[in-house]
Amino acid sequence: MQNLLDLDPAQLTAWFAARGEKPFRATQVLRWIHRFGEADFDAMTDIAKSLREKLKAEAVVVPPAIVSDKLSDDGTRKFLFDVGNGNAVETVFIPEDDRGTLCVSTQAGCALDCSFCSTGKQGFNRNLTVAEIIGQLWQVNKALGRDPKGERIISNVVLMGMGEPLANFENAVAALKLMLDDNCYGLSRRRVTVSTSGLVPVMDRLRDECPVALAVSLHAPNDILRDELVPINQKYPLSELMAACRRYLEKAPRDFVTFEYVMLDGVNDHDYDARELLSLTRHVPCKFNLIPFNPFPGSPYRRSRPERIRRFADILMGVGIVTTTRKTRGDDIDAACGQLAGQVLDKTRRTGRRTVMLEEDKS
Repeated sequence: MQNLLDLDPAQLTAWFAARGEKPFRATQVLRWIHRFGEADFDAMTDIAKSLREKLKAEAVVVPPAIVSDKLSDDGTRKFLFDVGNGNAVETVFIPEDDRGTLCVSTQAGCALDCSFCSTGKQGFNRNLTVAEIIGQLWQVNKALGRDPKGERIISNVVLMGMGEPLANFENAVAALKLMLDDNCYGLSRRRVTVSTSGLVPVMDRLRDECPVALAVSLHAPNDILRDELVPINQKYPLSELMAACRRYLEKAPRDFVTFEYVMLDGVNDHDYDARELLSLTRHVPCKFNLIPFNPFPGSPYRRSRPERIRRFADILMGVGIVTTTRKTRGDDIDAACGQLAGQVLDKTRRTGRRTVMLEEDKS
């Protein structure tokens, strides 16, 4: 049985064509599944009954199941999704006055092992399928409902949850195409963001195949420190990363790259670190998003003090770079940036096979 959530618009059209159906049938089904959140073919009332019967015999619409739904005091909601075989991934909805942002996972765990990230410490099991990626958006849309005007509450999506999106390129891009398609979710390219730790060759592929807004997990102003904090830097050093950012902007929907920078007390938060960042990024139109570190059990790091973060931001803004400090959201339910861990049957060679379950997710 074909899970139709696994097919992007072009693939679904081809699937229908292989069964002698015209392209408009694929468009009808796309609308029912993604625009209206319908999984029951019998409810797709403008489709011929004969086609509905064919669909019931050959296809399904199966998103990952919601295991838990936790609400933070600040309105942030964290969803835990079962993706099978002992694995679960987390998705976070962050409400703001002017938008609602969904932070979506693309892998069960993460193999990049950034030293300050809880997800990376859980190890890695596998890439998520298209259905498991887009299914997070599909399910949360249904859970949130619509606003009084009948509009969807999710206005922005960031591939910034568990995993490195560009390490699951084909499936991530297929999910992006569904998010952008007017018959599905109709999101603007400016409102969909992919966050990467710096897989340089794949950044070029994203630019050419599906350019959306780009965020880069930078976290250090030089190669020595970034090699320690973000080990992928040992393969793609900062000079290559900055060049890739400049190339990306040739086709990007926004005229800047967002650099994410977690603030680690006494590690990367000195005045000279800020000045070195200015030198590093001087040829890349950018903005900075400073992220107060969110602690997790076993981490050796501490969050930078508020006055240190303010001073760091002042240095960047002093030369005209837009700099924001991310408000910590959902930390009471471990939904803040860097805290997502879920439940992963680890298959990474560096740690061997083991099962890691957060205490809060065992219930």
